[in-house]
Amino acid sequence: MRFINPKTDYAFKKIFGSEQSQDILISFLNAVLYEGNSTIRELEILNPHLGPRIRGFKDTYLDIKATIADSHGQTETVIIEMQVLNVEGFQKRILYNAAKTYSNQLAIGDGYTDLQPVIALTIVDFEMFPELDQLISRFVLKERTYLTDYSSIYDIELVFIELPKFQKELPDLETLMDKWLYFLKAARKLESVPPSMEAVPEIQKAFAIANQANLNAQELDELEHQEIFIQDQRNSIRKALSQGIEQGIEQGIEQGKLAAQRAIAQQLLGVLDDETISRTTGLDLEAIAQLRTDDSLNP
Repeated sequence: MRFINPKTDYAFKKIFGSEQSQDILISFLNAVLYEGNSTIRELEILNPHLGPRIRGFKDTYLDIKATIADSHGQTETVIIEMQVLNVEGFQKRILYNAAKTYSNQLAIGDGYTDLQPVIALTIVDFEMFPELDQLISRFVLKERTYLTDYSSIYDIELVFIELPKFQKELPDLETLMDKWLYFLKAARKLESVPPSMEAVPEIQKAFAIANQANLNAQELDELEHQEIFIQDQRNSIRKALSQGIEQGIEQGIEQGKLAAQRAIAQQLLGVLDDETISRTTGLDLEAIAQLRTDDSLNP
């Protein structure tokens, strides 16, 4: 058997976001949000599109948006996205989508007490927070100095899973979360369903959906185009990094370390966000913002 790459947009939606995938999504969310406990009892997959569009973004959409109800009757909205490239504006888009989903709950005449929590779950195929060791990072509203919670419930929670930090191999899988993350990371390379994963009905079903034999020619063509696009974008980033480093070294010999850093950052403006450029070059965010201003004044 050959399996499609679950990390591509089309495959991710097909596996986790279709009407017949509710049990798969419940199992996945219980695994990564609730430590494998059967917290989610019911789930409804909603319309994934948001409007209006924002200037500067090609699309303002959510990969999957669902309403979940737990065993205590608490209702929450969870928005799930798989992101394979660290593109400019990505982090702001996540926050925007979460805030918009939170505010859109109210109709005219509704009270603020009707607002239910929103969880934005984002799985990324790159390291977002290299300074943090944990695989999953959860951000909520807290007081800056004393870290006191803003409210008794987390109205908006941003959850990030960094797949490169998941290093377990097949013999090391223990928890339900381990198995789901291994599915996301390694399914494309497998030739059969591992027995330990086949024992989980929802994961077995996910493998069946991901089996290339169950896809038609149009679906396979769409997947191939997405894979090519992702690879082209990654190659563009590598090329920019390589050119930037080479140019930076040459200029650095003549002009010093700061000029070298600026030269590298200049090459990366069109392909990486400011925080990633800062981590790559060592320049602070203010200096990078100034480079963007200078670049916009020199068409």
